[in-house]
Amino acid sequence: MSKEGIRNRIWSLLERERVARFPGTKGRIPNFQGAERAARRLSQIEVWREAKRIKANPDMPQRPARELALSQGKILYMAVPRLRSERCFLELDPSHLRGQFREASTIRGAFRLGRPVNPEEMDPIDLVVAGSVAVTKEGARVGKGGGYSDLEYAIAREIGIIDEETPVVTTVHRLQVVSNDIEMKIHDIPVDFIVTPEEVIVTLSRFQKPKGIYWEILEEEKIKSIPILTRLISTRGRAKGSLSP
Repeated sequence: MSKEGIRNRIWSLLERERVARFPGTKGRIPNFQGAERAARRLSQIEVWREAKRIKANPDMPQRPARELALSQGKILYMAVPRLRSERCFLELDPSHLRGQFREASTIRGAFRLGRPVNPEEMDPIDLVVAGSVAVTKEGARVGKGGGYSDLEYAIAREIGIIDEETPVVTTVHRLQVVSNDIEMKIHDIPVDFIVTPEEVIVTLSRFQKPKGIYWEILEEEKIKSIPILTRLISTRGRAKGSLSP
């Protein structure tokens, strides 16, 4: 089954089983019943407890995990949706939030309370929390189809604030864990841990994590639409004496 087929099947399944929450599933990282329990279970695993700086997706099902991170004194980085600003991450430092952790864990609150930063201003990331539409126990992952989560990871890897050893986790409903074969391309992020409200799955993923930005597979229009990519490719081009990827 294609990735789009898997997405549509999972979106419909969550709606049919009445485990989807506002604002619905189609076209989204689906918000699911039990997201809070999944976040609490995530907070009990070692890679979370040891992490001081976490990069997390901005989607609703991971909001409880973001709030927990802030309440536990962890610095949180959230990407600006669609990477539309050159300062494409928001830094949320709990010591500056005066206890406003719940509000800061939302997209609107993060924009109000966070500090926009360039990737080069960020400290090394200890843990990546990714949103997923579907995952397999072998670590393959399907996102919502925009490719921005993969790009965020690639940019951070290119800058050097993420490396091969940085763990990647996702929180999902158990119905999002599928047995389908998922085609993983060179730019796709595999996950090391899957956390549901009921269990933690250690994937021991056989998939290699992206090593950085794969310029050759990015469309020129996409590069031009994302300011940080425009700047990075310009810098790369000057270093090579060319502006071409």
